[in-house]
Amino acid sequence: MVILAIVSLLVTVIVLLTFGKATNWIVKTFPKYMSIPVFYLLGIEYKLNDLRHDTSKPVIFIFNHCSTLDIPAILMLALERFRIVIKWELQYIPFFFIIGRLTGQVFIKRSDKEHAISTLQKTYDRLKKNNLNLILAPEGSRKHKGRIGPFKKGAFRMAIDLGYPIVPIYFDGNDRLSLGGSIMAKQGTITATIHPQIDTSSWKVETIEEHIEEVRSMYLQWAGVE
Repeated sequence: MVILAIVSLLVTVIVLLTFGKATNWIVKTFPKYMSIPVFYLLGIEYKLNDLRHDTSKPVIFIFNHCSTLDIPAILMLALERFRIVIKWELQYIPFFFIIGRLTGQVFIKRSDKEHAISTLQKTYDRLKKNNLNLILAPEGSRKHKGRIGPFKKGAFRMAIDLGYPIVPIYFDGNDRLSLGGSIMAKQGTITATIHPQIDTSSWKVETIEEHIEEVRSMYLQWAGVE
């Protein structure tokens, strides 16, 4: 809580002093150094394999979501120019509200499909104008059956609408160390792999289900699920 309070204050001061121009530097730098002490205190070793070749163009990052450790694991990646889709309820936590709003993160109401779609569509112009990457969890919630839950259409429809490639991120170890909604975690190792981007330029809305299954099958393979 102390770390979050300090970070909230620093982020507020930097955003105001730079008139918002330091936002991308903030989201790349601060989150990682917030997560490092979390994993240290939990006794978790974090390993990263970055298989990308080009980070200059905007993309949509997706990741497997199954644990409370997923958020600090995402933040540890220190990705470039990212905005993350966050559930609406996190705004009720003051620190998340302050940091999220000041840095332009995307809060959506998952229980209200029309609101969620409207919010995501409103972000299109901002993403393109500022060359921003977006991070989504295609499973929606971390509470689902199986190691890889069903994928929703949101991230894939946005990739088609924006013409952005999809970059899959796979976390190995999160579900073994802290499963589902548990706030408890065991000691161990998390390995994050950022896979090469998937070209979506030929994708069509009419065949979106096929593309979703193709990408989900990759996650099933990485998870060792037959």
